[in-house]
Amino acid sequence: MADITQSLELINRGADEVLREEELIAKLKEGRPLRIKAGFDPTAPDLHLGHTVLINKLRQFQDLGHEVLFLIGDFTAMIGDPTGKSATRPPLSRDDVIENARTYEQQIFKILEPEKTLVMFNSSWMNEMSSADLIQLAAKHTVARMLERDDFSKRYSGGQPIAVHEFLYPLIQGYDSVAMKADVELGGTDQKFNLLVGRQLQEVYGQKPQVVMTMPILEGLDGVQKMSKSLNNYIGINEAPDEQFGKLMSISDDLMWRYFELLSFRSMADIEKWKQAINEGMNPRDVKFELAKELVARFHDQAAADQAQQNFIQRFQKGAMPDEMPEIELEAKGQGLAIANLLKQAELTPSTSDALRMLKQGAVRIDGERVEDSKLEITTGNTHVFQVGKRRFARVTIK
Repeated sequence: MADITQSLELINRGADEVLREEELIAKLKEGRPLRIKAGFDPTAPDLHLGHTVLINKLRQFQDLGHEVLFLIGDFTAMIGDPTGKSATRPPLSRDDVIENARTYEQQIFKILEPEKTLVMFNSSWMNEMSSADLIQLAAKHTVARMLERDDFSKRYSGGQPIAVHEFLYPLIQGYDSVAMKADVELGGTDQKFNLLVGRQLQEVYGQKPQVVMTMPILEGLDGVQKMSKSLNNYIGINEAPDEQFGKLMSISDDLMWRYFELLSFRSMADIEKWKQAINEGMNPRDVKFELAKELVARFHDQAAADQAQQNFIQRFQKGAMPDEMPEIELEAKGQGLAIANLLKQAELTPSTSDALRMLKQGAVRIDGERVEDSKLEITTGNTHVFQVGKRRFARVTIK
């Protein structure tokens, strides 16, 4: 088991809230592998990077020596999660649920270690529950408490229907924690109410209440709405390497740091070094390359990630660029070469002052993308196509 301070640092990375941290510390001090639960309803066949925020956190718990309980909510999926819904949601058929669950098992082991993961289905205990048992479970919670939940409250006050079976969803999710004897349950910030029901029911059934950890909802490629297939702002983990790489390179420089924190397994120390390097003039694209390569390698392999990067650069080079251009190698005295000096040395501008003027006018492009930052520094070991104006091109390698 890892040192508790180090464990907490990794556990808290990217987390929105931990309820309660003092209970988590007490559990960690017991020195045993904790049972870490996260539930996923198989409502669609493919997972995307938004889903992996929780799965990544499960992997971090595995790395700390804990046991992951990956719950596939095949029973609850047929109820339909009412979280955030403004109308009653139609349930899935049993066949759809089974087929989607099968694909989940294949996808999660691109991140989780199979030998440290226990895949469970809540139908295994819910199918054994009689109608009398279900009524007894329903007696452990009140309608008043249910109506404290934001989406139920809004629908009730707005005169929107709430079906009785929707109240069963958080109850059954909570009972899952009882059946699984969970020490910690992870969920998105939108699941906080349901996770707390698990704590309450565990106490009712004589168990120590689970620690609740909520993780942020990952923004999609637009940087505004949550990642969703319906909004077409997602990156599927089963997508082709080129598709994944290109989508990751399309995110904004600000969103890149959010993705690093929640999706990357690189240390926060490494990420802080990259932030500092960019502040000192490093091209953000070079850092984004690192993120894209890491994630493509995770869901495919390193060779696919390297090839995707090459393909990405070539696609930019084709566009409106000439087939032939000067091939230039420049030496940097330090970790990189300032953009204005590079443009002068590559003979794309007659002077650094002219280079600065062209940058200010937005007339400089790197791999087809306009750059205006006069403090930008191109790091060693990289090759890019530089363009000044409409006709001056050079493929430059920094050594």
